[in-house]
Amino acid sequence: MKALVKSRPEPGLWMHDRPVPEIGPEDVLIRVHKTGICGTDIHIWNWDDWAQRTVPVPLITGHEFAGEIVEMGRNVTGLSAGQRVSGEGHLIGKTSRQSRAGKFHLDPETRGIGVNEPGAFAEYLALPAFNAVPLPDAIDDEIGAILDPLGNAVHTALSFDLVGEDVLITGAGPIGIMAAAVARHVGARHVVITDVNQARLDLATQVADVVPVNVADKDLGAVKARLKMREGFDVGLEMSGSQQALDQMVENLVMGGRIALLGIPPGRSPVDWSRIVFKAITIKGVYGREIFETWYKMIAMLENGLDVRRVITHRFAAADFAEGFETMRSGRSGKVVLDWG
Repeated sequence: MKALVKSRPEPGLWMHDRPVPEIGPEDVLIRVHKTGICGTDIHIWNWDDWAQRTVPVPLITGHEFAGEIVEMGRNVTGLSAGQRVSGEGHLIGKTSRQSRAGKFHLDPETRGIGVNEPGAFAEYLALPAFNAVPLPDAIDDEIGAILDPLGNAVHTALSFDLVGEDVLITGAGPIGIMAAAVARHVGARHVVITDVNQARLDLATQVADVVPVNVADKDLGAVKARLKMREGFDVGLEMSGSQQALDQMVENLVMGGRIALLGIPPGRSPVDWSRIVFKAITIKGVYGREIFETWYKMIAMLENGLDVRRVITHRFAAADFAEGFETMRSGRSGKVVLDWG
């Protein structure tokens, strides 16, 4: 099969021929139809410090996918050959307290496909049947291929009650934009999204009913006044990984405000903890998706009218992966999808 491989410890990925993976008794073999390029994949392409510490070489990368089951292990039940699926890319252990309590997303033994284990940038993927998520007819392969990042957005956005609340989202990358769409879908009053990349702010307005603010030249305080917000935002969703954005969020939240933190700052960042304490702010760190509650909720919302398709701005054949990665790395795109058909 054709597969995108991190075959050398240097920037880039390379298309190679690799054996079709063998499956165990609890696994399924998936014929991959479409994959999404993620920010994590960009880190692996760039071979930055995190990638050098984390990713074994060689490794088939990629973890956002949709495809079709073509073979099942002898112990697999509840699935069938020919069934369309996406999948949870976090492979969990079975022995930790969290896992045994059913809190699978908190398992400390978690390993990621395409990061620690062979991934989905390939014509075939072997995956534990436990991780396979069937796709209803209403969700096509293109949307199925971005359910992983949509799950990050849903997990973050649904961390707190948003009904009637004013929500501030910092970072208008694809996940931030999808989180904005989710916030509006579940009943937030005002959703303001900030960034310094005007192209991504413009994209956000195409995907969701949001107020975009380029904080490079606009004052967030003036926006609050225009929206007749008396005290500040009730909930913050931090998606940028920027310490400056987090500081700005803290300053613009109400007393007792709540922050869900998905963005990862580079290295160590100074935090004014006294400001957070005196404003009685709650901060929740968010990692991945709640397995499998987030999947149930996002599929239900997609079936009930949540529309994030316009966050996909570019589509390439898998053979043109280099152009796809360059587009994603440029910062002038939303989600980029590769077609393995």
